[in-house]
Amino acid sequence: MTPKKILGLFFIFIVFYLSLYTWNSRTHFLDQLATSTGLEFVGWTVKPGKLIHSGVRDFWDRYVQLMEVHTENQTLRQQVEDLQARVTELNERSAQADRLERLLDFSPPPRWNGQGARVVAHDFGPLGALNSIVIDKGKFQGVTPNLPVVTPDSVVGRTFKTGLNFSTVLLTSDPNSRIPVISSETRVPGILAGQGYSKPFSVQYVHLNSPLQSGELLVTSGLAGIYPKGLPVARVSGILRSEISLFLLVEAEPLADFRTKEEVMILENNSFLKIEKLGFEE
Repeated sequence: MTPKKILGLFFIFIVFYLSLYTWNSRTHFLDQLATSTGLEFVGWTVKPGKLIHSGVRDFWDRYVQLMEVHTENQTLRQQVEDLQARVTELNERSAQADRLERLLDFSPPPRWNGQGARVVAHDFGPLGALNSIVIDKGKFQGVTPNLPVVTPDSVVGRTFKTGLNFSTVLLTSDPNSRIPVISSETRVPGILAGQGYSKPFSVQYVHLNSPLQSGELLVTSGLAGIYPKGLPVARVSGILRSEISLFLLVEAEPLADFRTKEEVMILENNSFLKIEKLGFEE
């Protein structure tokens, strides 16, 4: 491009600028246009940023709130679990207190002492050598073999083997168990024999003409010298007459479920203790 053309273009630009300036000075159109254009530019630049900032802030606020709610839910869930465990513990303590209260309310027969014991193990059924339980009292606590073990509901059995701090109790349901009993109403004697766990007792040697009735309570007769007289053991559930025997075929149901027993009482005859002490002193 030649210098003349450049000078001509410069002259045209000066004329155009002066004309535009003069026109704007009179009308102020360009000032208003610049103001509006600037505002639009600023508006379209700032508005998306504001929208993004508002969205991010709302999202963050919701996230923080959700995290707080989640943390609060975890805290409340843990508190609920703790309360449930506490309620379970209190219910167990209440049930235990009721059982112990009943056990403490049980008064041993005259000339007999009683001490409580906890059941620590069970051995039931055909896989066990004996129908038995293990209690947390032994020789150190004065427990010897053949001591009656009872609850407020029924006779449980007798101590069989004793260790230093634990003892095995032979249950009345064991086939090796034999207890002299007498019916509470008709006073018919017999021998209560165990037939195994979950099976009824057999009442042996009940005379064919005995007035024994179904539903009668059977209590210890005290004849064998192991159990005191008058402790409940079982209830007559069936009586059959045999054509080839001089004795009735009598069955009886236990008064208590040995699987649910957690505390028992061991009885000891005071008269035996006195005799032993006198013999020792002599």
